[in-house]
Amino acid sequence: MISKPLLQLARPILESYWVVPGRILAGEYPATSYSPERARQRIAALLQDGFDSFVDLTSPAEIVSYEPLLQQESAEHALQAHYQRFPIGDYGLPSPEQMQAILDYLDQAYRQGRKTYLHCQGGIGRTGTVVGCYLVRQGLSGQQALDQLAEWWRGVPKSAHYPHSPETHEQENFVRNWRAHGV
Repeated sequence: MISKPLLQLARPILESYWVVPGRILAGEYPATSYSPERARQRIAALLQDGFDSFVDLTSPAEIVSYEPLLQQESAEHALQAHYQRFPIGDYGLPSPEQMQAILDYLDQAYRQGRKTYLHCQGGIGRTGTVVGCYLVRQGLSGQQALDQLAEWWRGVPKSAHYPHSPETHEQENFVRNWRAHGV
């Protein structure tokens, strides 16, 4: 399931990277709080590109949810989009059970043929932690997963200002210590 992302494969959100080309894209929050119209455009672009599964790692109190906008836009385009929130505090870590649930959801969406957009707010720490653990589940060691993630992250423009994904040593160690079936 894991392969190197194709550089020429379009990304509807620039600040993102392919985890599984054409199937799982990871990045920043898809809706912007500073511009409702820009948020609508970004959600519509994801839907038009075939994304039908959205995994949100933000906490409800952290940022306004785009789920109502997602449902409105998908209804207007006669599409069905699935939204699932797994809240993790900013710069934080999930419990092993929560990580297991997130990875199970990603696997289920993949098996069902869904195209998934995985994100937190900045697409750096929490998203990188989940992607790293996903790669371990696919057979990489924790360090190999972090190395692969670093390669993909260098292709994201904001990596010039935020050079590491995951962001914290605790998040990196979580990935390093993750096993295919938990820590």
